[in-house]
Amino acid sequence: MKLIINNKIFTDNTNELEKDSIFVLSKNNEKFKDIAINGGFEIIESKNLKNYLDMSSIKIVGITGTNGKTTTATTIYKILLNLGYKVALQGTRGFFINENQVEDYSLTTPVQIGNFVNIQKAIENSCQFFVMEVSSHAISQNRVEGLNFALKIHTNITRDHLDYHKTIEEYIDVKNSFLSDESTKLVNIDDEVLKYNSKNAFTYSLKNRANFQVINKTIENIMSVEFINEDKKYSFNTKMMGIFNIYNLMASIAAVFITTKRALDDICKAVENFQSVSGRMEIVSQKPFIIVDFAHTPDGMDEVLKSFPNKDIICVFGAGGNRDSAKRPLMGKVAKKYSKHIVVTSDNPRFEDPKKIIEDILAGIDDKSNVIVEENRAEALKKAISLVDDKSVVLVLGKGDEATQIVGDKKFEFSDKTEILKILNKIKTKN
Repeated sequence: MKLIINNKIFTDNTNELEKDSIFVLSKNNEKFKDIAINGGFEIIESKNLKNYLDMSSIKIVGITGTNGKTTTATTIYKILLNLGYKVALQGTRGFFINENQVEDYSLTTPVQIGNFVNIQKAIENSCQFFVMEVSSHAISQNRVEGLNFALKIHTNITRDHLDYHKTIEEYIDVKNSFLSDESTKLVNIDDEVLKYNSKNAFTYSLKNRANFQVINKTIENIMSVEFINEDKKYSFNTKMMGIFNIYNLMASIAAVFITTKRALDDICKAVENFQSVSGRMEIVSQKPFIIVDFAHTPDGMDEVLKSFPNKDIICVFGAGGNRDSAKRPLMGKVAKKYSKHIVVTSDNPRFEDPKKIIEDILAGIDDKSNVIVEENRAEALKKAISLVDDKSVVLVLGKGDEATQIVGDKKFEFSDKTEILKILNKIKTKN
């Protein structure tokens, strides 16, 4: 990848080196260092790109956490836009500048030089804020080195990415390292495993005393939330559902307040103008009631499923191939705990046999009398929808707004939302 600053070419790819180029060295391309040395090229460490790109005009907000990164990042982005700021958003759903999608789905956090390329684009478009998701992989691989964060946010830590981090302890340590410095930070103090440097720390909570503390909440057709900051009460309503979304919205409100110092009443009004995040507790249909969500961990599923205590849940899900296989039976167990019907299917099997993944999930379900196994995801959605009645909610979990199904090293076009709408349209046409 290339970055051009004041006519100087910076690249992290030795194949792109040309006369007077500068090779950007990182943890990921260290093995190619000798090629740059032998070619006589200047070499700098990726973290030192900050010495070449003037980022003084833009505030960088970074969000990490197992669950809630995308919703929190997107909500912050949308609130800031609503308040009249120019904003860029980088994350799982792609790269956006001032309402326009510039790049499609990508890594949650790009390689180091990729971050600087996108920040440069944001600056060129007069953005005052750069909101970014920060994955555990990015922290571990030093992909956010050299970025001066105006605010770091930590949403929560639960089991995920153990195919990469190997142990939950290692994963927790990596996540917590993001908050170990003295930069301004915002922390969910209800998560007991979060550790952070208390200097310049702000907190939010639904259970404990905090800078932004929820004191009342009602969840019906809409959620109403009341919170206090500096002993003053504020409130907002939202169509977004689930306790976990109250956490996401509180993080977003607090983040905008900390970085802009705008009146909290104005920020709460902006929240009420925001509907939802694509593929995150997204209502695809009201009748029948069908929701699509990205939940792909036992804890993430638990948070979604327990949000509907008065509904008969029809849960459709699978598990990704070549990822943490130990979480699969746990996902099955969670689905069983809350669901009237379970449809186990395929979800990005990659190089694994989908049947084996499904077997792993089923190992966590003792009584399988209410379980349907359907490897074909489109057929699984049909079967789930055929079970609905007035008391039901169909929760389609795992893929969110992903537009593809990954089989082997190939990506096939597949969207849960598109497929659901096709099925409903066929039913409507028949009737």
